Parts: sequence; C-alpha cells; structure tokens
Amino acid sequence: MALFGNAHTINPATAQQDYARLLGQGEQVHAAYQLIRDSILFTDRRLILIDKQGITGKKTEYHSIPYRSITHFAVETAGTFDLDAELKIWLSGGSVPIQKTFTKGVDIYEVQAILTQFAAR
Repeated sequence: MALFGNAHTINPATAQQDYARLLGQGEQVHAAYQLIRDSILFTDRRLILIDKQGITGKKTEYHSIPYRSITHFAVETAGTFDLDAELKIWLSGGSVPIQKTFTKGVDIYEVQAILTQFAAR
C-alpha cells in the first residue's frame, strides 16, 4: 500500500480535535501529518492512516495499525537533489511496505523516534 504526495506537520492538538471520533477513551495523538488529502496520525496506541477517496473526498477509509503489527521500518533522509524523506513500514504477514513521503520541512528523525518509542512496546 503506497500513498503518494508529500506530507507536512499538523499540530497534534488540532488533529486530536479534528479526529476525536476515531480515538478511544484517553487515546492521545502524539504527531500528525497531512498529505495532499490524506492524513497520518501517530497516537499512543496505534498508527492511523486516513485515506480520502473519490473526486470529492467525501468517502474516507480509516486504516488502524496497532504498533505491535509493525515488524520493522526504515527511514530515508532527504538528499541534495531529492528534497523529500521517505518512511517505509512493514506489517506482520506482509512483504510490501506501506510507504509515505515527507517534505523537507518534516523532521524524519522525529517520525523515526515516534515509531521506535511505540513499536518497541
């Protein structure tokens, strides 16, 4: 599963309010990123991928990934000519990673640290 487009940071408090209906009781958003129409939320319990579908974007798929399902991940930093950083996440039972592309304004090391913190539990 690959989503194309570049991500930028969303304030976690804003994401907490905007997606409150998706969150369990006491679940907290620690980081959030916006792609062109899609979003990525890192909560204290899971990774949530929000996929806007169709021309109008009214139909939405919410993909919840418990951190324990993540077998490994990789980050690729931005280069001199390639200004985007990339995140790849492999899930148990899958051989193809989920891929996300982040603009140079996103700290890919922060994304890696969040995954390290939560996936290691």
